[in-house]
Amino acid sequence: MEIGSTKKAVTINLTDGIQKNTHHLHYPLNLIVLLISVFFVGPASAQNQKAQGLPENITDVKYSVASSLGKLKQINAGLLNVGYTEAGPADGPVVLLLHGWPYDIHSYEEVVPLLTAEGYRVITPFLRGSGSTSFLSDKTQRTGQQAATASDIISLMDALNIQKAIIGGFDWGARTAVAMAALWPERLNGLVSVSGYLLVNLEANKKPLPPAAEYGWWYQYYFSTERGKIGYEQNTYEFNKQIWKLASPQWKFDTTTYDQTARSFNNKDHVAIVIHNYRWRLSLSPGDKRYDALEKRLEARPDIKVPAITIGSDFDGSNIDGKTYADKFVNKYEHRILKGIGHNVPQEDPKAFAQAILDVAKWK
Repeated sequence: MEIGSTKKAVTINLTDGIQKNTHHLHYPLNLIVLLISVFFVGPASAQNQKAQGLPENITDVKYSVASSLGKLKQINAGLLNVGYTEAGPADGPVVLLLHGWPYDIHSYEEVVPLLTAEGYRVITPFLRGSGSTSFLSDKTQRTGQQAATASDIISLMDALNIQKAIIGGFDWGARTAVAMAALWPERLNGLVSVSGYLLVNLEANKKPLPPAAEYGWWYQYYFSTERGKIGYEQNTYEFNKQIWKLASPQWKFDTTTYDQTARSFNNKDHVAIVIHNYRWRLSLSPGDKRYDALEKRLEARPDIKVPAITIGSDFDGSNIDGKTYADKFVNKYEHRILKGIGHNVPQEDPKAFAQAILDVAKWK
């Protein structure tokens, strides 16, 4: 079934609220003290906010999910108690949709009904550190590395008695999906990956990039500092909203849309998982040793042997055409380009993402 063409996006002015630098200004001592107390200690209202820099209207509301995603369920799977939604016929072919950071399952709010209408059973889990997913043991290392998230989803499939599925994802979800395809190809009927072949190679990541490319990873370097960890913990809501704007400058999302996802940041492991993920990528924090063998296999940059469609968007810059990784996909393969769309592809252009799932499903 053909779903339709890519929808048009609307531009957001990212310069709103940015002030020009001013030099050689002199302030009285009492004003300096006040400014220090506001910026480094925080106003009284900020001190009374709930955990992780989230406003009370986010943390005080009982967590719920959009009805189009299906019913929110919980199941013990591997190291986690996984929160996930399920929609569509119980006996339908399975599609697993994996979200990224700083996003959640609501990136697929409009994708799911397009797939269930075609008879698919669609499962959309919260990744570790997000939403209602939690660790079963306080002793488990809070790691955000790729082998961990991939293992989590395999464990979820095992817990749900799912032998094979089509996997789709973007950002962390795409990396997880590609890792699954590399490590356990027998468990996948097909793959849809935004931004293509996203496997992390720690040795390669030690090499500096051209300045323009380094600039795009500013938050990764911020997170590598203690200031960044504290800053993210104290300002999670505003920080992640800024990432949304920067990653998708033409997407006009409203407060209601953002707040629906922001509730999933109210997870006691959220900050730890996010900070570890980006420090681990720079070899600044060790991974969990239980995943060493899997990470070694992923470092070898294995070919992807399952049918796959990759998607490039404006977020990918010069890599939008997918040429840098096309040779890693050795089964039936297609690359698609979405102009005017940012990083959160399934939420910005749900029809295009759903169509990719439906198309790759025909190839098996």
